Amino acid sequence: MPGHGCQGRAGCRSGGRDAGAGPGARGSFPGRSGPGAPGPPGQSPCAMSGAPGGRRPTFPGLPGERVLEEAAGARQRCGNGGGSIPGTLLCTDRRLAFLPGQALGSRGLLHSQDEVALPCIHKLVAASSFSKPKVLTAASTLKFIPEELAVFCRDFRLLRFYFPENGLAPQAFRVANAIAQAREAAAWLGDAAEGHDGWASPGETTPEEDEDEDEEEGSSTVLLFESLRDWEKELQRLGAAGWRVSAVNERFDMAPSLPQYLWVPSGLLDHDLKRTFAHFQERRVPRLCWRHPGGGDLLRAASFHPASEPGSEDVRCLEALLLGDRGPCVLADTAELPTLADIQLAHLRLRALCLPGAVAEEKWLSALEGTRWLDHVRSCLRKAVEVASLLAGKRCSVVLQEPSDRDLNCLLASLVQLLGDPHARSLPGFQSLVQREWVAAGHPFPRRLGLLCRDSPREEAPVFLLFLDCTWQLLWQFPADFGFTEAFLLALHDSSFSPYFSTFRFSCQRQRGQRSSTPRLPSQTYRPMGGWQDPGGHRGGPHPCTFPPVWAWGRRYTRQQREQFRNPAGPPGPAESLTPGTPADPCPRGGARLVLTLAKGSLCPHALPWWSRPPPRPPVRVSPPPDSQGTQGGLLGTRQPPPGLLLPCTAGPCVRLWHRCYLRGLPQEQRGRLAPSLAGLAEELQLLQDRLRAWNLRRPH
Repeated sequence: MPGHGCQGRAGCRSGGRDAGAGPGARGSFPGRSGPGAPGPPGQSPCAMSGAPGGRRPTFPGLPGERVLEEAAGARQRCGNGGGSIPGTLLCTDRRLAFLPGQALGSRGLLHSQDEVALPCIHKLVAASSFSKPKVLTAASTLKFIPEELAVFCRDFRLLRFYFPENGLAPQAFRVANAIAQAREAAAWLGDAAEGHDGWASPGETTPEEDEDEDEEEGSSTVLLFESLRDWEKELQRLGAAGWRVSAVNERFDMAPSLPQYLWVPSGLLDHDLKRTFAHFQERRVPRLCWRHPGGGDLLRAASFHPASEPGSEDVRCLEALLLGDRGPCVLADTAELPTLADIQLAHLRLRALCLPGAVAEEKWLSALEGTRWLDHVRSCLRKAVEVASLLAGKRCSVVLQEPSDRDLNCLLASLVQLLGDPHARSLPGFQSLVQREWVAAGHPFPRRLGLLCRDSPREEAPVFLLFLDCTWQLLWQFPADFGFTEAFLLALHDSSFSPYFSTFRFSCQRQRGQRSSTPRLPSQTYRPMGGWQDPGGHRGGPHPCTFPPVWAWGRRYTRQQREQFRNPAGPPGPAESLTPGTPADPCPRGGARLVLTLAKGSLCPHALPWWSRPPPRPPVRVSPPPDSQGTQGGLLGTRQPPPGLLLPCTAGPCVRLWHRCYLRGLPQEQRGRLAPSLAGLAEELQLLQDRLRAWNLRRPH
């Protein structure tokens, strides 16, 4: 890395800093403050615009965000090593941002590739031609002037900045130390006392911006499941007769981590439903997730409470909730899936492996298998295939059970619907799926993604990122069945580490509701020459300020980038739910009180905690060998899979590494990202040819 700090040095001097931004300009920035100094009241994500005479564009800040240090005239290296971009490197108390020397467009916000949230920084390395590279931490002491900064991100990106020899030495030294200090102090979750309450609306918007906002918000297609209407609308789409929307948890007094509204059996009154909460861990009772038109119902719940001793009335309510008149009930737990510790360890090993020069090239594939990340992807896909095939081929309900019902149940319920529901594979359908099964269901994003402050308990395990990898595997095997693209999955992957969206900032719907009533902040803007300003001289009360959902893609992505989210070769028109087909075969006989457990591909009789154990019976094999592809004979009998059901291959070679996500830190994998090359175009052409070939094979002849 030291050698890179000197490349292109002569050609960079012409693109240096603008006038007035020299090393002594520190006192001319009234808006900047040190890490411990009090900051200004707030600022808004106003439009970025280039100023006459080569002035730098406006920095689109967040409310309460403080600029700590900056280095005007820094340069960002292009991914393929073929050049660099001049601009200004900024360190705030929330993120590291790079402002190119020219305006990025009329939308105004920083592009996703030009910033990284401080909690997303995995490692910061400073390098010089006269010293060894040094990993910077808050406790470390930088004893040389850095010529280059390498930012290793937890989303597998690698950002490189270097400082030409034109008087940037003091700024480079200060900004490097500021990043190290701010990264350690980043605790941007749960800090309402400091006034960090989201986006503030700009005082004026152009017609083009209004048009983009109407298009990208997608309020008419993406259900956020924050209102009774959204739950009723989705239940109607599913055609789930015998189920209703219950508002028993509307005040979050029955189960704080559950959403306000639940899908429960129509014959079960709320008065009786309340008797069931205490018998499940975290009071997370069984509720409907999805209805397969030709099969059964998919439910999810936490494990039974170990101290549960239900009385006769409670037993009646519990059996009405679990069994009802829906035929046999199959309990599918997550014991066969990787634990949270397994997922975290595999992700750490994968991230270490994908760094430049981690292992020798001839040992890379064996090291990849040693991470066990792909093994975890296979096990999740196999379990989802078992459950989806069971729902499609048998008339019974399946209850997903996990001790907390907030991690692997989210992953498994989402994958089952991706396999069985074409609507979930459309762009708005997928976004609504994530909202319902992850966001509204109470997945603890801050803890699992490691976004809490350093004093928080270590509960990191990127379950959501594992789900995105499983989704990419399905997208790669069935490209014509999805309405979105790999670019969309990458955007969602990277946005999960951003502190700007309510989607990943809170752990449950109750927290999001509490933050919506916090005081609002005025709209302000930070300009390098002039500090904090109110755009447009707004009079009256402060602008409303809130955290938008991640689906507001126009906040970070241009219209051209958002157009790449939709798959032109996907299903024509809006995808709908499955149409009823051939009547499904019933589960093994035994009446409505029959309870089975799905474990290792077999159905075995199972007793509920308040039952006496049934006599042992031989297990019934319900799934094929793990290396099968395209058929599920044990689950579907001799019939072909119903239309719309995806049965992916989970054999070793069929589960691949997500190159464009995990290998972005390697220079050879970044071809064409900032500066197109022949090699990059050839790679894109090969990828398109592979997808076209796979699509042609699936077309009816």
